[in-house]
Amino acid sequence: MKTTGGTPVVFGKERIMNLHLTDNITVLKGIGDKTAALFRRMGVETVEDLLRFYPRDYDRIEKVSRIEDLKDNSRAVVRGTICSGVSERKTGRLVISFSQAADETGKLQLSFFNMPYIRKTLKKGALYYLRGKVSRRGNGFTMEQPVLLSPAEYERQQGRLLPVYPLTTGLNQKAVRKALQQAIEAVKKESGILPEILPPWLREKERLCGIAEALSGIHFPQGQEELVSAKKRLAFEEFLIFLLLVKKMKDSAEAVPNAYPMIETADTRRFLEGLPFRLTEDQARVWQEISGDMTGSYTMNRLVQGDVGSGKTVLAALSLLMAAANGYQGAMMAPTEVLAQQHAQTLREYTVRYHLPFRPVLLTGSMTAKEKREAYERIRTGDSNLIIGTHALIQEKVVYHNLALVITDEQHRFGVRQREVFSQKSRGAADNESGKALRMPHVMVMSATPIPRTLAVILYGDLHVSVIKQLPTGRQSIKNCVVGTDWRSRAWKFMEKEISAGRQVFVVCPMIEPSEESELENVEEYTEKLRAVLPAALRIEMLHGKMKPAEKNRLMHAFGEGMIDILVSTTVIEVGVNIPNATVMLIENAERFGLAQLHQLRGRVGRGEHQSYCIFINGSESDLAKERLEVLNRSNDGFHIAEQDLKLRGPGDMFGVRQSGILNFRIADIYQDADMLMLADGAAARITADAGWEEREEYRELSLYLQRSVRNNIDFPGI
Repeated sequence: MKTTGGTPVVFGKERIMNLHLTDNITVLKGIGDKTAALFRRMGVETVEDLLRFYPRDYDRIEKVSRIEDLKDNSRAVVRGTICSGVSERKTGRLVISFSQAADETGKLQLSFFNMPYIRKTLKKGALYYLRGKVSRRGNGFTMEQPVLLSPAEYERQQGRLLPVYPLTTGLNQKAVRKALQQAIEAVKKESGILPEILPPWLREKERLCGIAEALSGIHFPQGQEELVSAKKRLAFEEFLIFLLLVKKMKDSAEAVPNAYPMIETADTRRFLEGLPFRLTEDQARVWQEISGDMTGSYTMNRLVQGDVGSGKTVLAALSLLMAAANGYQGAMMAPTEVLAQQHAQTLREYTVRYHLPFRPVLLTGSMTAKEKREAYERIRTGDSNLIIGTHALIQEKVVYHNLALVITDEQHRFGVRQREVFSQKSRGAADNESGKALRMPHVMVMSATPIPRTLAVILYGDLHVSVIKQLPTGRQSIKNCVVGTDWRSRAWKFMEKEISAGRQVFVVCPMIEPSEESELENVEEYTEKLRAVLPAALRIEMLHGKMKPAEKNRLMHAFGEGMIDILVSTTVIEVGVNIPNATVMLIENAERFGLAQLHQLRGRVGRGEHQSYCIFINGSESDLAKERLEVLNRSNDGFHIAEQDLKLRGPGDMFGVRQSGILNFRIADIYQDADMLMLADGAAARITADAGWEEREEYRELSLYLQRSVRNNIDFPGI
């Protein structure tokens, strides 16, 4: 029996003494050190982490269909008897196992990918409930990768909403569900475990359920109504905490005196004159706003929001050039090593081509210890006045000489804490030790993610917002098409045609590997399928977020050099990747992504001189999914798409369509939950209008939660 002291909470025959939010999850039955390490990879260490580890989707077992009633491209359950043995076929690294099941109306072909053990599992004459995606093949149907359920298992799961969680290798859904069942049961039995952070007046006003009810309903909903109620409460709460923290940031950031005053120099003018194009009106206006900030009385804190290809990189170069020309250092931080290296290459090319006074250095996590030491020394002495990198730029060992400007690309938010870290690493740290205030660097946040202005005003309340809507002249429009899965073979032939013309192709899948709970396309199997159906001479590789940075960098470099024809990837390529020779973007299960994210993915092509194409494959029969994707078919304007995404958000698919690249909230989504965001903004304004609210008893738990969020670095982007 595991104990933490206090009143016992009973889980079946096990007893846990007075569970606390701060307890390590090893207090729960079935979680030892090995399983806890797997949970830790997912950011779950404490009971509170576990309770806030929300499902990414829900699985509902369908009713049984007769084989003769099956429909093409649908998910179904068939009650069938295995009527043949198992045969195998090897295609490259892919092993496909085949069998057959039958009911009183017909036969169903079964295929399993890379599951050789299925030969021992499937027994001729055995009865199973077979669940999976069905496709028409000739006159019959095939079910790929079916899940096998015994009659008892099917009866137990039928009609239930089962939570589906993000996983890591070695951790399965059963283990996560079991742990959460224990934690939820404890919360229900002991009300003191989980304090209520929203005051009664606010819950009553917005008709929000209590926190224990919300967590129970989000993890194990008894039906759709309970799920909607739980999601509403948790999304509102998450937005409220976020906005209260943004308010704190705004109060800290307002009217900070400019500690790094600059003057306009001839360098920026010569750079502009040397460019083979003129800035668009929007670019010129935003550059005036930036230069006005950097030469003004107060520290710059600006968001530059511009569509894919609108020319933000040139503005970043101009800003960094102004800092360098005034004798200061500038830093540019990217979210991935691939993007950091890309920025470094672009700025080095600018340096040589336009004779700019940059002395650049790259700093990323995958560099060798020797390379890092050399970079640290160049940064510390000021030998380098332009530093490009990832979050390695704020590591403990990095000390800046006189850092005056920080530019972040696709970070979406860059808060006071990060600015303070940079300040403490520059000469401002010496002032701090002598009792003087830290010298805050100028900050510019760049984003290609189009967010409707109504939401941007709320989300970026602490930043001045500049918007670039115009695209440079001469940029070709991407040709789009939205098609069903029956068009897939034609899409592959089109890809082959483009490759034969010397071009390259991106393919995006929503999943990395196969999952029993999902029929969505995954990178691993899709790569093998393409290798099986396309000519052997084509060079096809896969890329995903679980790979080591060095491997990802190697693959992106090889793709950029034209040594890979087709790159099958997850959405890790959505931000900033620049491959001018890539002309086709094929997105599988496009209905599972938000429109703004699809627009970002589409922006990976159309960056060169050749006509480019984006093929959205819709795996849903939903009218709403078709309507949403038609927006992309008709328009390449990111801001128009963002507005339409806001209008077309639907309550039916609460977790399937999330903007994963936009402000990574744990459960809230700025499009789907836009109404909650606006209500939370009103609540935050009412609360903070009351001077000293944090000291009042009714806000005690809310105030403590805010403090804990900051202390534990809970994942609110940029806070």
